[in-house]
Amino acid sequence: MSSSFNINRRKAIKAMALGSSAIALPNLESSYDSLSDAQPLKGNINQSVCQWCYGDIPLEVLALEAKKIGLVGIDLIGAEDWDVLKKHDLLSTMCYGDLEGKSTRSLTNGWCDERFHKDLITHYTRHIKLVSEAGWTNLICFSGNRRGMSDKEGMENCIKGLNQILPIAEEFGVILHMELLNSKVDHSDYMCDNSKWGVTLCKELSSENFKLLYDIYHMQIMEGDVIHTIRENHMYYGHYHTAGVPGRNEIDESQELYYPAIMKAILATGFKGTVAQEFIPRSKENNGFDSLADSIMRCDV
Repeated sequence: MSSSFNINRRKAIKAMALGSSAIALPNLESSYDSLSDAQPLKGNINQSVCQWCYGDIPLEVLALEAKKIGLVGIDLIGAEDWDVLKKHDLLSTMCYGDLEGKSTRSLTNGWCDERFHKDLITHYTRHIKLVSEAGWTNLICFSGNRRGMSDKEGMENCIKGLNQILPIAEEFGVILHMELLNSKVDHSDYMCDNSKWGVTLCKELSSENFKLLYDIYHMQIMEGDVIHTIRENHMYYGHYHTAGVPGRNEIDESQELYYPAIMKAILATGFKGTVAQEFIPRSKENNGFDSLADSIMRCDV
């Protein structure tokens, strides 16, 4: 299995959205006009979009669309593309790893396994500083796969490794976010696959510079009870991702989650961070941007 975060996300696109068919290059002229008629956002929820869901559309085009609809930024952008975001006055709402240290982009080789600590510590130390120097705040990280180890052993390893870089994150004002991912459908054997384990890790680390990325799609698959879980644990959640269940597609009536209610619950906690749209658009109308506009409006409570 590849250790590259980007490649894994691309595989998900191909497997769930396109099968064996190829992705057509976008019509760049039409994409500039997709959201021109959108209503102004209320802005109570800061929203962004994950680039990988539109991976075959140039970042410049996605940035223009994001700015047009009123998004605050784009998720999962590495340092090599931060200049594009700054050009369009957008935030890197969730940074990810260092191209020079690809381990920081690996979902499978993560903090729960001591074998990867040396490399992770080296490259996260460097990348925390890069994130801070660029003026960003959020940096993603991953537990990695179990490979037969118990929850307890994985927890102890995460604590041991993360405690070596959290003082650096605290010094430079960067918040590490470990993503909660499902191990039933998309990421078999992933350790941090439920809220209870993730929240326990947060409590053990006891740092305001370590939070969880609560992925609504993934946690609906693993445990459901989304609104109650958010109400109970919101202080440990620093960022949210969306997608429809099942299928990881649009968050419309074709799937089981009612996102306006979820967004209202998030808003009621006093959340000031960002909710990022991370669904794979089934509809290729206007390069999928019509689906993005619809989802943004559904979450604009």
